[in-house]
Amino acid sequence: MLTTLSTLATRFTRNEKGATAVEYGIMVGLIAVVIIVAVTLLGTTLQDLFVQVQCSVSGGTYTAGAAGAAGTCAP
Repeated sequence: MLTTLSTLATRFTRNEKGATAVEYGIMVGLIAVVIIVAVTLLGTTLQDLFVQVQCSVSGGTYTAGAAGAAGTCAP
């Protein structure tokens, strides 16, 4: 009886599947937060860059706007 109880206690202490799942959940949550922050901070900069590229491809001249303002594209 004592060996059976000892074996069960050993198996219970070695089973770390639940802890691993929680760790993965925390990592996924932190990665999501980092992605959201990066997109928020770089969103307007990237949008301005794409407008500039679109203007250049269409043969226009891009003029940057003031800080935080959108630029303009003149044909």
